[in-house]
Amino acid sequence: MTNPTRVTFGQRDASFAEDLKRRVSEYFETRNLSQRANKAMYVKALSIMGFTGGVYGLLLSGYFNAWGMLGLAVLMGVAIAGIGFCIGHDGVHGSYSDDARANAVVGLAFDVIGANSYMWRITHNVLHHTYTNIQGMDEDLTVSPQLRLSPHSEWKAYHRFQHLYAFVAYSLTTVFWVFAKDYKYFFQKDLGPYKDKKHAPAEWARLIAMKAVYYGWTLVIPWLVLDVTWWQFVVGQLAMHMTAGFILGIVFQLAHVVEDAEFPLPDTEGKVEDAWMVHQLRTTANFARKNRLLSWYVGGLNFQVEHHLFPKVCSIHYPALSEIVQATAHEHGLPYIEAKTFRSAVASHYRMLKMLSRPPAVDAAAEQSKSNLAVAA
Repeated sequence: MTNPTRVTFGQRDASFAEDLKRRVSEYFETRNLSQRANKAMYVKALSIMGFTGGVYGLLLSGYFNAWGMLGLAVLMGVAIAGIGFCIGHDGVHGSYSDDARANAVVGLAFDVIGANSYMWRITHNVLHHTYTNIQGMDEDLTVSPQLRLSPHSEWKAYHRFQHLYAFVAYSLTTVFWVFAKDYKYFFQKDLGPYKDKKHAPAEWARLIAMKAVYYGWTLVIPWLVLDVTWWQFVVGQLAMHMTAGFILGIVFQLAHVVEDAEFPLPDTEGKVEDAWMVHQLRTTANFARKNRLLSWYVGGLNFQVEHHLFPKVCSIHYPALSEIVQATAHEHGLPYIEAKTFRSAVASHYRMLKMLSRPPAVDAAAEQSKSNLAVAA
């Protein structure tokens, strides 16, 4: 399979987009609501920052025994993931405010927790959101060579066991991200459709400066302040990273690598027949929409369908918009993919990993067998 250097979207079922945009606009206009962050969003952001600061302070106090410190390290991982979900993610999407400078400041939350916000805008906002689940264009499908996340990805022998080790791999997400991933992408010549991508000197400077800030508050200060052995320090760091990494990894995977999500292939000219918003419906899934606590913590990222359709609308509005999106999709005979619970979403992702662990020839044979049985029946 050859990867296109440019992908375009057609107009199939384009009326869905027209109806949905009109209804969502009416929702905000009739209620005199802003599409950006509201008081509830600010309170949530302040709560998460306060929780993070509190846990960090308790860690630096050195007041607790080894088990207490380990527990605080785990809570620190929960807090870091929360900052990514509820503050940084909305900031880099420009959905906190109509003021671009304010969004840039909020987006710096990503940099503070070790992830370069500039590179995230390229790989996530542009490549992932535009070309969702399209092999060779969506960088999220190539997070690790050890994971096969698309039926169109190259299969390796070790992928046979990916459903057994994938969840452990997710726990290393932030370790890879803060120590390798951003640097890798900055030095990488090609990023999806971007060929020989150059980065401004100011972005290189910010990468170095903000990584130094992150390493300073997570590594240097704790090492200088705490009276712990080197191995206790390493265990604490791993506990923090593995907690944050697992939470971030699993939440993002549940959005696209599940059983009902599609992985479309453009034609030889790089065209996908579906209209762009319809493409997002077919490739994206929600989970646990009715779980208020989970929705609060993951920043609406369990409403990934709404997020992909309206990435510049603040996540605080997604629960309400989901009812509009679901009804409109059904009226147009289009799918609205969702798992009712977090547990069922994880189970679907596990089954998908297992299916993708098989050699493509096995998958093709299985599909042909199903087809033959259907014809015979």
